[in-house]
Amino acid sequence: MATIHEVLDIERIENDIFRGSTPDSFLQRTFGGQVAAQSLVAAVRTVDSGYVVHSLHGYFIRPGKPEIPTVYLVDRIRDGRSFATRRVTGVQDGKVIFFMSASFHVQDAGPEHQDEMPAVPYPEDLPDPVALEGSMAAWHAREWPDWDFRQIPAASVDKRPGVAAQQQIWIRYRHALPTDPIFHVCVLTYLSDMTLLGSARVPHASGPHTQGASLDHALWFLRPFRADEWLLYDQTSPSAGFGRAFTQGRIFDRAGNLVAAVTQEGLMRYERPPADRR
Repeated sequence: MATIHEVLDIERIENDIFRGSTPDSFLQRTFGGQVAAQSLVAAVRTVDSGYVVHSLHGYFIRPGKPEIPTVYLVDRIRDGRSFATRRVTGVQDGKVIFFMSASFHVQDAGPEHQDEMPAVPYPEDLPDPVALEGSMAAWHAREWPDWDFRQIPAASVDKRPGVAAQQQIWIRYRHALPTDPIFHVCVLTYLSDMTLLGSARVPHASGPHTQGASLDHALWFLRPFRADEWLLYDQTSPSAGFGRAFTQGRIFDRAGNLVAAVTQEGLMRYERPPADRR
């Protein structure tokens, strides 16, 4: 399978127009994290080095085809003294499959606070999913062998009162990555789409089979981090209904720093009979 370097390798084909790579995949649709990460790489390449991306908001419009490269069109919405804004549109076969807005900031000084990291087992005390045949973690290891997932057992999850659905996962890239902080931000964008929608299925694990897909995705980068070091992905799903599930994630580094926050709405509906599918 492709390395994260190959996934994030995009080609400039014209001013503010880029073409993404097509890494090998077992998935029937282009992985949403790949499209979001490649979109961010395209946006970053149009912004001066003094600005750092602090947030992105994206919508998945159509399912992408993994074997077809996605072309990314970047619009330079604003270049201000403190903030810059970019809009990126991902296109396949002449149709929009994804669009995203990304905001960049020069990083000012200001007050600081953050939530505490949940008390959870260390990743070294949890099994490597490669050894867990037949599990969802093992499936993730098959599609993403360069990623190390360590899911915290339900009995060990640091549960908060009144939370409807929750799961916690340690995750890191298995191999050393470049020191460039922007590269790690793009890598985190890729991984942020992994496993998050699964938090909505936790209360319904024994129910009927459901279909799932990312619908929209928002990500805030709060503090520096490295994606090749352990990150705790603390995930919740406050609500599900009408065929959609709303999910949230907080990402902490090993030292307990809150480095990113994620929200996502995804499709979660009962599987339709073949006669009802279009």
